[in-house]
Amino acid sequence: MSELVTSQLINKVLHISFHREDKKNALTSEMYDALSATLKSAKANDEVNVVLFKGSEGCFSAGNDIADFLKQPVLEEGSPVLKFLHELTNFDKPMVAAVSGPAVGIGTTLLLHCDLVYATDQTYFSLPFVDLGLCPEAGSSYLLTRQIGYVRAAELLLLAEPFDAAKAKELGIINDVVAVDKYYEVAQNKAEKLASKPAHALRVSRQLLRSNSGLVSKAIEREARSFSSLLTSDEAKAIFKKFLEK
Repeated sequence: MSELVTSQLINKVLHISFHREDKKNALTSEMYDALSATLKSAKANDEVNVVLFKGSEGCFSAGNDIADFLKQPVLEEGSPVLKFLHELTNFDKPMVAAVSGPAVGIGTTLLLHCDLVYATDQTYFSLPFVDLGLCPEAGSSYLLTRQIGYVRAAELLLLAEPFDAAKAKELGIINDVVAVDKYYEVAQNKAEKLASKPAHALRVSRQLLRSNSGLVSKAIEREARSFSSLLTSDEAKAIFKKFLEK
């Protein structure tokens, strides 16, 4: 387990937290490996009924760590990122997220796999893939369209403009906007309320609601092929070079 990703089981809720505040919780390969291992273990553990994701009060996640991101094949078969995305898609217990501050890239697309999401008015969401010379990931090209409709999804993914928590709630990406001093407590209470319900019925109901997991996996694979191809393009290389020189 990485010290940058920790987990703690409380009242049948597994709290998974990011601890890389100095880098705005940007995810590295090490963190993706830890997340994959944690979800795999949680799926098999009958003591875990619900998972709760949390960043820090000032930042949920700034997305992928760009320097780490460019050192290895990011979305190729067997990569830490792709393994995590498949673990996420195949996870069959409810997932809740408590979000504050920036939620960029995977910081937003991760939420599409969650069942309940609570954010503060300090949260902003961003899907900057096109602006980076890339394409959507984590099944977001499918999930976001299914969740909020094509026109709205196209606006978020193609224009790639940041949006706030009020907009996210209006679109149906999050459940509610909560005060910053209470957002984690609210998310924890909702997670524990879920975890107190009959476990098998909860799991089966969640599976029925998420019966499209096979289509999500196919979307992830399609995105991964396009993402890997775009990552090697001159366009993307120039954008990342400029980003790293800042």
